Amino acid sequence: METGTAVTEASGEDFDPLHRYWSAANYLSVAQIYLQENPLLREPLLPSHIKPRLLGHWGTSPGLSLIYAHLNRLIRRTSAEVLFVAGPGHGGPAVVANVYLEGTYSEIYPKVGMDVPGLRRLVRQFSTPGGVSSHVGPATPGSIHEGGELGYSLMHATGAAMDNPGLIVACVIGDGEAETGPLEGSWKAPSFLNPARDGAVLPILHLNGHKISGPTVLGRRSNEDVEALLTAHGWDPLTVSGDEPFLVHRALATAMDKSYERIRELQSEARAQGVHGPARWPAIILRTPKGWTGPATVDGLPVEGTFRSHQVPLASVRENPEHLAQLETWMRSYRPETLFDSTGRLIPELAALAPEGNLRMGAASASRGGTGTPLEIPDLEPYAVPTVPRGSIVRETTRPLGELLRDVYVATASDPRFRLFCPDETNSNRLGAVFQATDRCLLEPAMDGEHALAEDHVSPEGRVMEVLSEHLCQGWLEGYLLTGRHGLFASYEAFAMVSASMTVQHAKWLQHARELEWRAPVPSLNILLTSTCWRNDHNGFSHQGPGLIDTVLSLSGTVTRVYLPPDANTLLVTADHILRSKDYVNLVVVDKQPHPQYLSLEEARRHAAAGASIWSWAGNEEPAGNGEPDGARAVPDVVMACAGDIPTQETLAAAWLLQEHLPGLVVRVVNVMDAMVLPPRDTHPHGLSDEQFEELFTGDGEVIMAWHGYARALHQLLHGRPRPERFHVRGYNEQGTTTTPFDMVVLNKMSRYHLVLEALRRVHRQVTGADELVDFCRRQLEAHVRYIREHFEDLPEIRDWVWTPHLP
Repeated sequence: METGTAVTEASGEDFDPLHRYWSAANYLSVAQIYLQENPLLREPLLPSHIKPRLLGHWGTSPGLSLIYAHLNRLIRRTSAEVLFVAGPGHGGPAVVANVYLEGTYSEIYPKVGMDVPGLRRLVRQFSTPGGVSSHVGPATPGSIHEGGELGYSLMHATGAAMDNPGLIVACVIGDGEAETGPLEGSWKAPSFLNPARDGAVLPILHLNGHKISGPTVLGRRSNEDVEALLTAHGWDPLTVSGDEPFLVHRALATAMDKSYERIRELQSEARAQGVHGPARWPAIILRTPKGWTGPATVDGLPVEGTFRSHQVPLASVRENPEHLAQLETWMRSYRPETLFDSTGRLIPELAALAPEGNLRMGAASASRGGTGTPLEIPDLEPYAVPTVPRGSIVRETTRPLGELLRDVYVATASDPRFRLFCPDETNSNRLGAVFQATDRCLLEPAMDGEHALAEDHVSPEGRVMEVLSEHLCQGWLEGYLLTGRHGLFASYEAFAMVSASMTVQHAKWLQHARELEWRAPVPSLNILLTSTCWRNDHNGFSHQGPGLIDTVLSLSGTVTRVYLPPDANTLLVTADHILRSKDYVNLVVVDKQPHPQYLSLEEARRHAAAGASIWSWAGNEEPAGNGEPDGARAVPDVVMACAGDIPTQETLAAAWLLQEHLPGLVVRVVNVMDAMVLPPRDTHPHGLSDEQFEELFTGDGEVIMAWHGYARALHQLLHGRPRPERFHVRGYNEQGTTTTPFDMVVLNKMSRYHLVLEALRRVHRQVTGADELVDFCRRQLEAHVRYIREHFEDLPEIRDWVWTPHLP
């Protein structure tokens, strides 16, 4: 055994019961991987007792079970509320085994009882059709983190601890996982966890030395080097290292005790005397063999302590009698007959080692969505933007949202349960009003002297979480949400793709969690994309990319929503909705720059409720006559549709040009702010009925669609609608640079002139004046190119254009 900060070995404590409990968990982990019958080896092991497909991962399991058993000991001694986060991938058999041994699993899943039939169900369900996966997924009680995609455990743990002052989050980090960028960034948590108001995170870095087929970096580094890494990030590490079980038990128990004592000291001091810089939280470095207690060698090759123990150490058990015999010897080495009684229940002496009630980590209240206290959202009227005359008022669309979020902070000050997460862009995204209610959170020392004036709303008490990492912002928020609180992640649109895979994983979690009645609904993951592709003309091509829309549209419609509000009031209504919602991934795309404002608050509410509407004021349709139902419309010559703020502006300008130059042409304008109304209803629950869809877009008319993102995403949504080929979509097509705002839409052929040209190409009848309008649009596009290259700004008639109604 080696130690970092001095750890005095526990003395006088009998660790034999804990060791046997660990053996029971290891036995059940192996049984889940291999067995379909004979769960307690009450008869000799036969090939028919083995599953036909051996799936699962043994290598990380003994380490996870060792830590779980020692945390149980700590909880029994202190009554601490502990949430367990298993970072290593495929740790499912170990965590399920421990949750089963503590009794939580059988309470939630009564068919998996604490008896021989229940054990049979337990082993048969693992990695089999209709059963449970090899990850610590939503179906695993006590889990808020699946671990299938490595790298997010410590950030989820950190988010869970925020505003959760009584909670300790024990986060096991595998040394393979520790190689990922997100995990490497997660070590910065001490700079953001406030011991006066937050809970604590206890990282347990498990160095077993190997990944799936090779060594790990930190596993090959010395204890001193690993301790130095964690120390540099602000932690106070203790190292436990060894391969002799009882020495490791004593050292790990002492490390757990000292870590708990230090956590409580830090919290007590901060809560009594205030916060004076980052707390140096304890962290445990645990170095034990991979696949510990498993087969030492198989077919003459070393297994225990090597990468070969990663998955299924004995892979040919049904076909190879030697492997079968070796498996039986391995499983019997845990002496299951001494661990479980005649009925199959864990013997009382060992069962007594588990905590009771909600102190069991599988029953932790934080893992089930927390308290579920709703968010207090003020009435929207004070934040609404005036819209008369329509389209003439220009405002930064996201600024009123910042004012609303400011007052959400105020309303929850006495019961904190809301945080904004943003990568150093809160002011840039025009949400800076929140700093009237709170600060940026940072526990690092403040600047002093003349430099103090450079500090802008930074304090340990702040609840705006700014860190220049999309991974950390989203991961912290996910941990915060999954433990029952509320929040918003705001990012530049292009760089939200950095954490796109996290969005996918979270949606998958929500999709499966919805199927579990025992899991309470959790507040939705709300992602606000601003600084969008159409208005990053000043930053250039690297900042122009709407790809997250495509990512979210590809996920299950049961949990995904995509909103493109065209102005500030529709954004306010959208924010009010998403912040109240549960169990969704809500993607909101809207730009921060000044934009024309179109809809009053009441109109915005109706538009949001519908998801898509005909903007009659922007077209020139007249109600049909000849005895048709009141309000029925004549069939338009062309439907000009749009989704997104810049597409809306260009569509309105195109519709205005068509009516100005071709008054005989019947033009309809349709705005879509809920993208999910476009697919058929059997594809997404928001989908319009066929009748509603036809009311908006006609049954067979041509539709010119200006779309915020890639055109392929819009075509994907329309799949399954009658004659989707009649939708002619203009969107972002990877053309960009540092240029003028209007040149961005020109480069991507979504400008008002391109939309007019497309409309005239699709109209089914000849219209007097059409050729002249075509020439006009082409001349304007040529003039645009000449002008911006000479003057470095857009044409005045573009720059100063304002929508005005056409007079009869």
